[in-house]
Amino acid sequence: MALRNIAIIAHVDHGKTTLVDQLFRQSGTYRENQQITERAMDSNALERERGITILAKVTSVEWQGDRINIVDTPGHADFGGEVERILSMVDGVVLLCDAAEGPLPQTKFVLTKALKRGIKPIVVINKIDRPDAEIDNTLNSVFDLFVALDATPEQLDFPILYAVGREGWAGLSPDEERINTPENPGLAPLFNKIIEYVPEPHAVDKDAPFKLLVTMLERDPYLGRVVTGRIESGVVKTNQAVHCLDYEGNKIDAGRVTKILAFRGLERVPLETAEAGDIVCIAGLEKATVANTICDLSVSEPCEAQPIDPPIISMTFRVNDSPMAGREGTKVTSRMIRDRLFREAESNVALKVEDGNTMDSFKVSGRGELQLGVLIENMRREGFELGISRPEVILSKDENGNVMEPTEEVVIDVDQDYTNIVMQKMTERKAELRESAPSGGGKQRLSFIAPSRGLIGYYSEFLTDTRGTGLMNRLFHGWTPFKGKLAGRRNGVLISTAPGPVTAYALFNLEERGKILVEPNIETYAGMIIGEHNRENDLEVNVQKAKQLTNFRAAGKDDAIKLTPIPNISLEYAMTYINDDELVEVTPKSIRLRKTFLDPNERKKNERSSASA
Repeated sequence: MALRNIAIIAHVDHGKTTLVDQLFRQSGTYRENQQITERAMDSNALERERGITILAKVTSVEWQGDRINIVDTPGHADFGGEVERILSMVDGVVLLCDAAEGPLPQTKFVLTKALKRGIKPIVVINKIDRPDAEIDNTLNSVFDLFVALDATPEQLDFPILYAVGREGWAGLSPDEERINTPENPGLAPLFNKIIEYVPEPHAVDKDAPFKLLVTMLERDPYLGRVVTGRIESGVVKTNQAVHCLDYEGNKIDAGRVTKILAFRGLERVPLETAEAGDIVCIAGLEKATVANTICDLSVSEPCEAQPIDPPIISMTFRVNDSPMAGREGTKVTSRMIRDRLFREAESNVALKVEDGNTMDSFKVSGRGELQLGVLIENMRREGFELGISRPEVILSKDENGNVMEPTEEVVIDVDQDYTNIVMQKMTERKAELRESAPSGGGKQRLSFIAPSRGLIGYYSEFLTDTRGTGLMNRLFHGWTPFKGKLAGRRNGVLISTAPGPVTAYALFNLEERGKILVEPNIETYAGMIIGEHNRENDLEVNVQKAKQLTNFRAAGKDDAIKLTPIPNISLEYAMTYINDDELVEVTPKSIRLRKTFLDPNERKKNERSSASA
């Protein structure tokens, strides 16, 4: 049985996971009477809700007697730590590209990593049935991208397939009849091209000592720490004595292999032995982590490992100390929060967790707001209550002592009517326009290089400016000299002066003061943010004020009050909306905005000390 290891890489929502679903169906992975879940590889609840792949996953299918190990990779650069490591396990990639949208920043991100490793991609133009599909333009854009990324002549001679992943069809020409039957599986051309074009696992020696490079890490309640990687050489057996080396060759752990698991469809099957070239999970070592080499005791040279990109965004997680603390969550102590964060950092090496400035706070650093937002959302679903600070970028210094900051490549597709407002707002954030060109359908594609800190909080403003029609994609670009101070949120906030339920009467009278962010009858406390002020200063307001009752005015008159609908306060919106002196209170049931110092006298004292500093 021949073996192929491939990864499917693409931009967010270009159809990776849907295509894998069809590969499962047509390879016979599912039983005839098996209940099938759509997007089976998106097993995480958040992945299903958001429609994106967050965690890389490995699966395996069989086609005409050959086995294909397939890795479904995240398409978002915030989870780039997953993508970089995954590519070290595979010998080929299937690059999926939307026929209408063309190659976008995350396409460039994952393709760059693949080309640097010398991998020769198979290009699949997906969703060719879209009414706005521009197949020739997309193919030309993909070729131009390969050239721009310094692809070799062999890599430029890539095979091309055209597909409608949702229907389970792929062909060598977009004009072929789209047939998908049990007798004539629609994805047969893709299966055959993978077997023909992707080489068997390279540089494997089954007679050499056992070596495995760890690329993924998880914790199982029964097996303990479980590491996943490709066996680079040799054979591993259950109960075999092994040790673990870091990238410098230092021994960090030793033990025995207690379990070997191989991927077979959506399941993991226990094995007694596994050979070089296969992708397996191994349990038994408690200190092994990503980029380490697990090997035979006779081995002293580790496998070459891909370095992890440093984090660029940090946030402070702290114990929830609001007057409503402990009402909605079950995990509220600093010990519980600390254990959870360090456990996350153990399995997600793209995250870095440190103790904060106070006993009840922790500094968490990652690759982007989405990555940190996913962590917070998972924690609140587990019953945690937290106070979250505004994200801030991590600055560094070059060899000459100059302050450097992270920048991002921003690609925006927007209706031409909104081009001017987008360019104005991006310029205010010290972004540099690199390219402007029509992208079809009456839209303009704008490409910027912008400081990461200037983009924090801009997305919600961008959607408002473009009436929800704009598309923004971001990709880490590099480090550039610090561009100076940026303007923050221009408006102040409306702050509740006392605890109690909000009345519709009070909100109706406050609407002329600014944008209201809370609904009537919700419980508030002093120092909680209930709206955005029309002016730059903060304003303390009484949101519990009720209508005075007389013989002429009855309580029922409140029913006639019509309030402006409030915006949806999502976690991502709240994280990027707040200023440095504000927090997001996150509980399993609520997301509230508040001032860091709830007492107005403490707020004034803090403002004076900040001004003098």
